[in-house]
Amino acid sequence: MTAEEDQAPGTSLADRINYLFDTIRDGRLMRPYTNGEVAKAIAAKGGSISENYLWMLRNGTKDNPTYKHLQAIADFFGVPAGYFFDDAVESRLRDQLATLKAATGSGDIRLMARRAGELSAESRQKIVDMVEMVYKLEKGNDDAGS
Repeated sequence: MTAEEDQAPGTSLADRINYLFDTIRDGRLMRPYTNGEVAKAIAAKGGSISENYLWMLRNGTKDNPTYKHLQAIADFFGVPAGYFFDDAVESRLRDQLATLKAATGSGDIRLMARRAGELSAESRQKIVDMVEMVYKLEKGNDDAGS
């Protein structure tokens, strides 16, 4: 058994990248992004990654990208780069995305996602922080009522 086969499901770099592609949708078309779209968007922001290299990362052919490549992918999807390295960050992000995905039938959630997709990474992080604060307040209120 190889080291990759020994890992728990969803923990390889390819799994983490594919999860972003599978979960975070194009805000206008509500479909997964293509490798080409991501590569073009990264290039438009001054980065450099090819469609083919993204494909190799996603299928596990390549598994040792530079930090700049991972940061560019993270920035594109609006997630912290720690998602690729830190299991706690990855787990928390998966929980948040699952909650968001469950609520996507709501028009206000879609509107927020579309607007957030047009913001800078810094502004998106501020929104994530605000949502996390409100979440903790609500959870605290739920616990108090139990």
